[in-house]
Amino acid sequence: MFTGSGASAIAALVLGSIVLAQAQDAEPQFKSESELVVLNVMVTDRAGGYVSGLPADAFRIFDETRPQTPKFFLAEDAPVTVGLVLDSSGSMAPLRDRVIAAATEFVESSNHDDEVFALVFDDEVRPVLRKAPFTSDPEELRKTLTSVFQPAGRTSLYDAVIEGLHYAARGSRDRRVLVVLSDGGDNASSATLREVTKAVEGSNTVIYAVALDDPFDPDSNPKRLRQLAELTGGEAFTPKNVVDVRKAFQKIARDIRHSYVIGFEPTNSPLHGGFHKLRVEVKSPEGRRFDVRARTGYLKGLPHAQLDAK
Repeated sequence: MFTGSGASAIAALVLGSIVLAQAQDAEPQFKSESELVVLNVMVTDRAGGYVSGLPADAFRIFDETRPQTPKFFLAEDAPVTVGLVLDSSGSMAPLRDRVIAAATEFVESSNHDDEVFALVFDDEVRPVLRKAPFTSDPEELRKTLTSVFQPAGRTSLYDAVIEGLHYAARGSRDRRVLVVLSDGGDNASSATLREVTKAVEGSNTVIYAVALDDPFDPDSNPKRLRQLAELTGGEAFTPKNVVDVRKAFQKIARDIRHSYVIGFEPTNSPLHGGFHKLRVEVKSPEGRRFDVRARTGYLKGLPHAQLDAK
């Protein structure tokens, strides 16, 4: 969708004016000691098609009700640190081969400069990659998943999401995404729903959820995954069968490639701590109406770089 020179083209919006900074190795530096909030914004037309080529001044950001001035604006296919967080509890056994195939295809369709990691979780959370923390090689991911992804045991979903947020913060890419595959149930985590919700609200990572509904599992709760995804501006999919699992991974891969990224430091914002609601408006130069998806808020009072690194 977006044109440019990949990771080397940065569009920075500083104090209301657009400055284009292009350098061979330059990337948007969203990590800082200040409280910089990063939004991944998806813009689609009424038919559901991706809307490309919008300028920075087409976007307006509100912290509660107060307008904010963006510091960074990125409108191209920039590299991403992306984590696949896969439920490997006993209920996933029938889907094992299809999940491995879908994950492999996901990496094949990614930007070759993406950093990909994978976690599996049952009674505990375990990293999949052994030789290095990240890869961009789909064959390496397939081989390691085939070895490590052996469904059995219970489900520690909340622990896995929190560990995924921390793992993603170890990456060198400033855009971060988690793709979580599970039925939304949890019967083995030490973390609570409240704790994982706070961790998600305080992170700049976008979550996409592939939420499997198992009517025979009393712990199944796809709604939880949808709520976590929507907090971050991501999306939740509820596949009806194994074929739809593959389609969900393909759609997520396309979404990642078609996001606008905007960073701002809260100024002239309400002084209260805790959760701040965010709103993003997009105006078309031609007056067209768009659908906009972005994170719904952030936790004020704790710098994201510090929270993500915990």
